[in-house]
Amino acid sequence: MKKPTIPSTDEAWEDRSLGADEAFVVVDDSGIESEIDEAAGTQLVSIRLQKAMIDDLKAIGALNGGLGYQTLLKQILQRFIEGEKKKLWNDIVAERLKELKPSPSDTCQKPKPRPRKAA
Repeated sequence: MKKPTIPSTDEAWEDRSLGADEAFVVVDDSGIESEIDEAAGTQLVSIRLQKAMIDDLKAIGALNGGLGYQTLLKQILQRFIEGEKKKLWNDIVAERLKELKPSPSDTCQKPKPRPRKAA
């Protein structure tokens, strides 16, 4: 007797008709994931976002060449971090320049006399 099969569709995955049988689950304890993270300099994080926000990110990603929302979120965070670092650097440089410029009271010196022209 032939085993019934379930067509591989998104719905079958979503309603757990496919992929939910524990007999087919294998836990990877090889540590390869941590090695990949170490080599790539990445770290797994967990964050809760509003569903509407995720839907918006998915829509924006789809309009930008089919980016996934997590990839898009990573790009957004990178842009923000770069902008903040530039802003902080500019603030530091501006503060240092203020410290180096002489104050107006330091520059109040008697002007040097100009040489007179012969008549």
